[in-house]
Amino acid sequence: MDEHSAELGRPEVSVVVPVLNEQDNLSALYEQITETLTDKYDYEVVFVDDGSSDDSFAVLGRLQESDPKIRVIRFRRNFGQTAALSAGFTHSRGKIIVAIDADLQNDPADIPEMIAKLDEGFDVVSGWRKKRHDKAVTRLVPSKIANWLIGRITGVRLHDFGCTLKVYRREVLAETKLYGEMHRFIPALASWSGARIAEMVVNHRPRTAGAPKYGLGRTLKVILDLITVKFLGSFSTKPIYIFGGLGTVSALGAVVCGLIVIYQKLILDHDMTGNPLLILTVLLILATIQLILMGLLAEMLVRTYHESQDRPTYAIKEILQSPGDSGGCK
Repeated sequence: MDEHSAELGRPEVSVVVPVLNEQDNLSALYEQITETLTDKYDYEVVFVDDGSSDDSFAVLGRLQESDPKIRVIRFRRNFGQTAALSAGFTHSRGKIIVAIDADLQNDPADIPEMIAKLDEGFDVVSGWRKKRHDKAVTRLVPSKIANWLIGRITGVRLHDFGCTLKVYRREVLAETKLYGEMHRFIPALASWSGARIAEMVVNHRPRTAGAPKYGLGRTLKVILDLITVKFLGSFSTKPIYIFGGLGTVSALGAVVCGLIVIYQKLILDHDMTGNPLLILTVLLILATIQLILMGLLAEMLVRTYHESQDRPTYAIKEILQSPGDSGGCK
């Protein structure tokens, strides 16, 4: 165990598990995590109940009563996987944080090898479900398309951004704020901050209990979040560049259209009444002014955002933990 963590009474490894209606898988997952990590690390397991409507919270309550290494966070309602992971990261205490799904499709036995990969100088180790046991139409095909798009747009080439099983150094997550479906983009966000990313093939198992929570409907959300991530990564501190760039294009269009209108009037002696190019020139001039003003307004909003207080994207109903457990790492 890390000496600094020991001095602070903090575990070396925190395993964060987002949970949504997985009552039939939780006990088996807990046993597998315990079997894998016991005698290897000082660890904790942080379960985040994301508004489950089944008996998941009751199962987690029983597990927590039997093992002080377990901490359970319960949301007031369903906020989504990204919010659940964000809460787990915030309330975990380990210097190494492992994220894993609750459906037993991720294999906890892969965790030690992934943690060992960090010692090679990496900050994030991302799982690659090379042999997936999911439906081709609703899961595999959209996933391949999404992974290709994310890699092309972010410049971080991973085979499987959507794999929840990932290992992070705590400092990498400390500066990462998550919204929407952005948990899958953490490697890209971390890479833009200078973190070293590694990918490792992990075991992927068929689902034996419960029902999948995601399908084709999430694809559009991922694409929209990808656009947001690209904007945040490239223009979050300089939005005037993108709005100013669009304004420049609009201004050039206005100049070209204006010159054609002048040529038509002075050389060809065309009647300008109802001339569509004249109308387009005026519209492009107005668009240029609006885009520049929007860029300036965005600059002001960005500065306000970076100076404002942090606000979480979730609301916690209750936390189950052992007496003397002081909560998340500061």
